[in-house]
Amino acid sequence: MKSGSISAERILSKLDDYLHHNDYAAAERHLLYWLAEAEASLDARTELLVRNELMGLYRKQGKEQEALSTVSAALKKIEALQIGHQVGAATTYLNGATVYKAFSMAEQALPLFEKAKEVYERELAEGDERLGGLYNNMALALVDLGRFREAEEMYRRAIAIMERTEHGALEVAITHLNMASAAEAEHGLLEADAAITAHLQQAEALLEGHQKRDGYYAFVCEKCASVFGYYGYFHYENELKERAKRIYEGA
Repeated sequence: MKSGSISAERILSKLDDYLHHNDYAAAERHLLYWLAEAEASLDARTELLVRNELMGLYRKQGKEQEALSTVSAALKKIEALQIGHQVGAATTYLNGATVYKAFSMAEQALPLFEKAKEVYERELAEGDERLGGLYNNMALALVDLGRFREAEEMYRRAIAIMERTEHGALEVAITHLNMASAAEAEHGLLEADAAITAHLQQAEALLEGHQKRDGYYAFVCEKCASVFGYYGYFHYENELKERAKRIYEGA
């Protein structure tokens, strides 16, 4: 197989199918197969693509060691190829940082977020939705580090971008839930009650108003459900879980 000949569209299309049915085991087998193919054919572009997808998959499954190992391998590949100035490398920095954040390693995550931010802000258009994703995830690490004013600015910048994109409503809903958690972290549950309620209500409205009920919508419902449950919205938590289940089962 010639270098660069593997179809990214083929890999991602099948991966989306597995994820739509919540079949993480099949998704992992699929990605590991194509990782081996990419390595054998010296296809660095596809190797980085697959490693990025594996980072997200392992993070969702809570597989810490596998996720961290994948991040390390991807960063070494970027360094070896000397492509750290490119947008693709910045996306890897972002995904790696998100893995670190997910496993309570915010201090390790922030330098990668900063690297991604530098490249994205230099290379992407101001309203590019990839910037919105970066700002939202970077804010989570800033909250963990107690840098609340900086986190709020990142959240506001994320919303300003995502609310103008075609399918940004789900990302804005997630951001509002993140902001509710940030308000609690900074002020405490009682003092932040009004702000928390406002953010939850905005998130619910966005979830209910979203028309495309696909696998990603189901994933977002699952992700948001536990936050609503944490704040006592038990009925809505169960509704989101059931909604996601129906989508995954093809109902």
